[in-house]
Amino acid sequence: MSTREHRVPGPDHPITITPTDGEVVVRVGGDVVARSTSTLTLQESTYPAVQYVPLADVDARFLEPTATRTWCPYKGEASYWTLTAGGTEQPDAVWGYPDASPAVARIAGHVAFYPDRVDLTVG
Repeated sequence: MSTREHRVPGPDHPITITPTDGEVVVRVGGDVVARSTSTLTLQESTYPAVQYVPLADVDARFLEPTATRTWCPYKGEASYWTLTAGGTEQPDAVWGYPDASPAVARIAGHVAFYPDRVDLTVG
């Protein structure tokens, strides 16, 4: 039986979460999938920053939950959604951490979009 290891961010693997300045708009084709002024920017170690949009600011018509789950020792178990917008269906294009680990609890109730699958603007 395998166990999932939980890790706490620290100097060797820092994670910061800050409010995103301005409005975040996510589009696919001509469809506005999300629009928010309450987005959080998560910066993890040396990875590119990720925008986490409140799920309440995402148009639910475009999302369908999938069975996909992945594990991050720093953030917990991720859930995924298929994004159907702009005339395309993109399985597992959206993810979030409904029960995010305590160190990143602020991103619970938020989702992120793979940047190569959407047009995300911050302004």
